[in-house]
Amino acid sequence: MGSPEAAYRVGEGGVLDVDTAFYDRLAARSDDQEVVEHLVLPIRSGLAWEVPAGHLFRIIAPEGPQVGDLNLWNRHDPRERLWASRTRQLQSAHVSRHDRLWSTLPRLRPLATITADSLEDYGTDADGGRVHDLLGTRCDPYVNRILTGEDFDLHCHSNLTRAVLPYGLTEFDVHDVLNVFQCTGLNDEDRYFMKASPARPGDFLEFFAEQDLLCALSTCPGGDLSVPLWGPDARDPIDVCRPLAVEIRRPSPDLLQGWNPPEPAAYKGAHGLRGPVQG
Repeated sequence: MGSPEAAYRVGEGGVLDVDTAFYDRLAARSDDQEVVEHLVLPIRSGLAWEVPAGHLFRIIAPEGPQVGDLNLWNRHDPRERLWASRTRQLQSAHVSRHDRLWSTLPRLRPLATITADSLEDYGTDADGGRVHDLLGTRCDPYVNRILTGEDFDLHCHSNLTRAVLPYGLTEFDVHDVLNVFQCTGLNDEDRYFMKASPARPGDFLEFFAEQDLLCALSTCPGGDLSVPLWGPDARDPIDVCRPLAVEIRRPSPDLLQGWNPPEPAAYKGAHGLRGPVQG
């Protein structure tokens, strides 16, 4: 990695200056949180669920390493959804505690903030790999057809599509994901690589819902990604597929003192366009 300053910066007290004490307090006082729902995703499946603003949700690897592909939407307007590329620019290509997941234009505000990450200490490995990436996106049956000439309907794109159908959404609403528990990076040719997930039984990534959310998660058909999905060494990796779990938590009201849902971006212009002159 080079040493140039990040391009997207803001002064102290700006929107990128996170109140870390607030989120650390939420994470530390798990005993003051009520588990309101516990969900289990079988292998190679997808699931959607709602999280009210001011609640937390955890994605858990109960049996060990397994990659999960996560999508987020504003529950009341799915046109506002996770913007992976802007989150990479405002936060990082791999996210962890205190990082925020940002929404699309014209709202451009945090959808969720990461409060706890049991893999936070993984850091950067000898190959430059890190966990929880926004570099890549979901596997899908279209690219699989291009690479293998075969159809397969349990890719993350397909799992997410099936998961959100009951909410009136379609595959056009499925978007670039946060790859939870996935270890990735860029190689010397500046090409995307994936490594075996380092998640252990019980590892989790925890989020605070800044808005009313619709979430969807896929248990990746590649499992822990220790087996190549494409190329000369590829085979069906079903033996390294494991379930994931989701836990939704309601914190006690005192933990939310001082917090308010984020407002949309304050830009009020019209992109240089003007309406017809009234005469």
